[in-house]
Amino acid sequence: MLRFRPPYQRSDMPSDESTVRRPTLTEVAALAGVSLKTASRALNREPNVAPSTGRRVQDAADRLGYRLNGIARELRRGATSALVGLVSGDLANPFYSAVASGIERELRQHGLLLITANNDEDAELERSLVDAFLERRVRALLVIPSGDDHEYLAIEGNRGVPFVFLDRPPDGLAADAVLIDNAGGARSAGEHLLAYGHRRIAMVADLARLAPQRGRIDGFVSAMRSAGNAAWEPYLRTDVHDVRHAERTIRELLTLDDPPTAIFTTNNRLTTGALRALRDRIEPPALVGFDDFDLADVLGTTVVAHDMSAIGREAARLAYQRISGHNGPVRTIVISTSLIARGSGERQPHRPR
Repeated sequence: MLRFRPPYQRSDMPSDESTVRRPTLTEVAALAGVSLKTASRALNREPNVAPSTGRRVQDAADRLGYRLNGIARELRRGATSALVGLVSGDLANPFYSAVASGIERELRQHGLLLITANNDEDAELERSLVDAFLERRVRALLVIPSGDDHEYLAIEGNRGVPFVFLDRPPDGLAADAVLIDNAGGARSAGEHLLAYGHRRIAMVADLARLAPQRGRIDGFVSAMRSAGNAAWEPYLRTDVHDVRHAERTIRELLTLDDPPTAIFTTNNRLTTGALRALRDRIEPPALVGFDDFDLADVLGTTVVAHDMSAIGREAARLAYQRISGHNGPVRTIVISTSLIARGSGERQPHRPR
């Protein structure tokens, strides 16, 4: 698996809408007043092109911002690229690395190579990465999106580049997707804690603008409402995005006059922060985290688990089917979840002394 860096920084990107669609060789030829074949020969520095014509074509290309596709130029006639791109979150997060591993293993069976880039949960950077991958004529593009508008990709999809979205559905674009049963998994976590007698249940969630987090919030709220429990509401915390923020947030929750007796964290990073906040407490609150993680079984952490590698495998299969010519309706695969009880989520509320 190769990692990829965009050819420019975000501060270098033009901000106007012309960056959405790349200029074509046809447009260069039209501006230069030559045939498409002549424009191609001039830009590839082939013989039998008059110097004045070559300069005119190059000037047109510079004016439009047209760049030759170096990879395509190097491929033999009739050959195709073996590259599949993945725009992902930080691969240091075990979730993203497991997903990428699943993709890579599946693609390898078909002679395809995965290249990855990190979008840093930044929609602008995501768009630049997508554009850079498409410049390199990847066979397919897999996206764990940070942005909430993907209509700009429709043109590329119509040109034969298949897109598959992972973990988060596309918005404004009809494309295959592999998602997690976020609402169902979060609902099971809430019901589990309610079953052990908890009512003051804190929910610590990541960025609420992201579809998976909204699904997990909705599922948890559904469990609370079905049980007629409103005692959890003062303990909702959202937009908690990393381990340190989660640790600080949970320590603050536990200093309240009526602290929560249970905590539900909505991803593995927030669960790690919770474990750090609770490590020195003699009688810690119950804890259930969304996403399994290494050593969770050793630490006795109850989690809502799902097969992270399966997300990648299914996405790679969908992409390969599109590459192979499948042109049916878009498909959405939902990966199921299961609650694994290991001890932390089975603690009962502590009685006041």
